[in-house]
Amino acid sequence: MEPSTREPLVRKMSISYRTFPESAGKRLDKEYLQSLHNKRLYLAVFAAILGNFNFGFALVYPSPVIPALEAHPSPALRLDQHTASWFGSVFTLGAAAGGLSAMLLNDRLGRKLSIMFSALPSAVGYALMAGAQGIGMLLLGRVLTGYAGGVTSASIPVYISEISHPGVRGMLGACPQMMAVLGSLILYALGKYLRLVLEWRWLAVAGEVPVLAMIILLCFMPNSPRFLLSQGKEDEALGSLCWLRGRDTDYTREYEQIKDSVRKQSQRVSCAEIKDPFIYKPILIAVGMRFLQQLSGVTCVLVYLQSIFKRTAVILKPEYDAALVGLVRLFSVAIAAVSMDKAGRKILLFVSAGVMLVSNLTMGLYTYFVPASQNSTVANRTLVSSDTLPAEPTNYITLIPLLATMFFIMGYAMGWGPITWLLMSEILPLKARGVASGLCVVVSWLTAFTLTQFFLRVVEAFGLKVPFLFFAVICAGNILFTGCCVPETKGRSLEQIEAFFRTGRRSFMR
Repeated sequence: MEPSTREPLVRKMSISYRTFPESAGKRLDKEYLQSLHNKRLYLAVFAAILGNFNFGFALVYPSPVIPALEAHPSPALRLDQHTASWFGSVFTLGAAAGGLSAMLLNDRLGRKLSIMFSALPSAVGYALMAGAQGIGMLLLGRVLTGYAGGVTSASIPVYISEISHPGVRGMLGACPQMMAVLGSLILYALGKYLRLVLEWRWLAVAGEVPVLAMIILLCFMPNSPRFLLSQGKEDEALGSLCWLRGRDTDYTREYEQIKDSVRKQSQRVSCAEIKDPFIYKPILIAVGMRFLQQLSGVTCVLVYLQSIFKRTAVILKPEYDAALVGLVRLFSVAIAAVSMDKAGRKILLFVSAGVMLVSNLTMGLYTYFVPASQNSTVANRTLVSSDTLPAEPTNYITLIPLLATMFFIMGYAMGWGPITWLLMSEILPLKARGVASGLCVVVSWLTAFTLTQFFLRVVEAFGLKVPFLFFAVICAGNILFTGCCVPETKGRSLEQIEAFFRTGRRSFMR
């Protein structure tokens, strides 16, 4: 092709890929965003994130239940170190299986119906744990609630990102993590009052409530307009976007942009297309973030939180410490939700990883240097056999592990908790979004299973210092990964983000 003919073609391509219009267009976009009615959008998001509330509730269910089951009078339900380890970790195996299922469910049933489908295994799982007559029923219940959590982990962020507009997508993208934190906090609070041996079953009964509420509300919510367009249901997609944005807004222009993007990706991703950087780069970034997030140790800390506090003999009773950490986590996610659309994703990821690094390093060094006589009278015992610890330690130096854990959870909740889920739903291309989000969940929870399964064994063999120093090293890697690989998506539409990965031109992200 001659240079003279190439220039107009290049100029034409640049115009067709121009994701940020000129100043007049920018003013129009701003006016459009300000004209939108978000009440229905917020309602749809709330209905979906009830699944995250249930996920957070189920994830930390072992924290107050393990101590009760260790002292259970019935041998059929009494946990030892081995069964307690499985009770804490088997949830993540179910979550990985749920992530695998979501690869199919997201593209076949759609995002909304996938979330609704998760209610069935969740309800059955809680029923099994509430009526458990043996450890087998407890483990099966944990697997089923984990499976439901895996499906919602892959479906809810995608659903929220596809029904939201750029003006509030960052804030709404943090809501799933906030609801998961709230679910964990409610579990800790209920565990304080239902911790007696014969009353722990009521925690499982309480878990059925958000599941039922989610199913009822989602029946009245629309499906994702992008998914409906990918299925050729144009009228339904237009109606869905009209319901979400308001009839008196210029939603038809946004609809045309979405329709154009979907038309370019009308076919499902093939094996040959995976070699395209447009496909594999965002998938690798999303999977890498989920992998590093779990390697930072957050699931181990949340699942074994009360046991860790018993091991370090902190200044308050373990159940109070767990609730306090839950409050800090909720407050931190709220900060992230408010600031994500203002400060941006990357700066919060940097701050988050830095705080986690310092916290894990502090915890590791504390357990290494503080003598066993100051730290705990059972320094050489396993985590789960520490019920005989004195209720009140006498040395105030034990505030250090409590503060370190609080700052770790704060750092995680401000960045690497909510933003990894949000970025996963933002950067994955539409044609691979269902499959790739499921892959992210599988990698995430298989990593979590491995860590939670070996955490107790490593602590028993080497003490708490080894896992926490390992987590500190990973957090340093998180900082490098953020700087080298993660794009800033603040204020960008999903179509703009796709254009960036498709062309490789950073001008689309400025």
